[in-house]
Amino acid sequence: MTRASEELGLTQAAISKQIKSLEQNLGTRLFERRNRAVHLMDHGREFGRVVSEALNSVAVASRDLRQQHESGEVVLRSQLCEGLYWLMPRLSGFYQKYPDIPVRVTVSTKPLAESEERFDLALQTSGRQQGDTKQIFTASDEVFPVCSPAYLDGETLPLSMDRLNGLHLLHHKVEPQDWVSWEAWLARQGIDLQIGTDGTVFDSYPMMIQAMLEGHGVALAWRRTIDSYLNAGTVVRPFEERLCLPDGLSIYQPTGWQVRHGTSELLEWLKLELS
Repeated sequence: MTRASEELGLTQAAISKQIKSLEQNLGTRLFERRNRAVHLMDHGREFGRVVSEALNSVAVASRDLRQQHESGEVVLRSQLCEGLYWLMPRLSGFYQKYPDIPVRVTVSTKPLAESEERFDLALQTSGRQQGDTKQIFTASDEVFPVCSPAYLDGETLPLSMDRLNGLHLLHHKVEPQDWVSWEAWLARQGIDLQIGTDGTVFDSYPMMIQAMLEGHGVALAWRRTIDSYLNAGTVVRPFEERLCLPDGLSIYQPTGWQVRHGTSELLEWLKLELS
């Protein structure tokens, strides 16, 4: 009690009063008082451990934020699939143009509203929960079926959409379903086609894409994440139909943060690449 009062700049009586209020709030005793001494009980020892771990987490997070701010790195947060398939193959171009601007890329499958770390810019599918950020730029994207050349070996492309029911479909399903499903893709284009229930379901877009590359079936892919495979010939489009999304992707910036040096240059580079 004495050490706590000295650290907090309060009297021992005030500390004792706060402890009693805490015990009343929790509905259990944390300390045993006998012979003018205070002894920590089992509940108090366990609660103290939890509080200590929580305060340590706050200290670590504070340290990380200070280091990010002091390091001068521009932090770019990206959805996992765009970061893996679209951003990383191009980022060397930014470094060649701006060798003195360090960029740290973080990726996540969670929407911006659930982000727990600071960032300067973010790349995310338009319409997902964006939290306390502002949308500053949008870019188009497309969604269309793709498969490996070996999966349809011998067939003449493009196929008629009626052929879709005879193919093994790969599904990417998440909760909430903020990715275009096969049903939504067909409906938004006015295609009256009931697809069967056969297929394979993935909760990871990269896993679905890898299965498609290995010849497991036909997947719905976003153009920005699949372009390199199409250009290399490792992926083909079995159908001509595509769903155009004029504002498919967005660049976001958090509010209330001081803009770090290099953020504006990275933003202009992203606009150019996305356009």
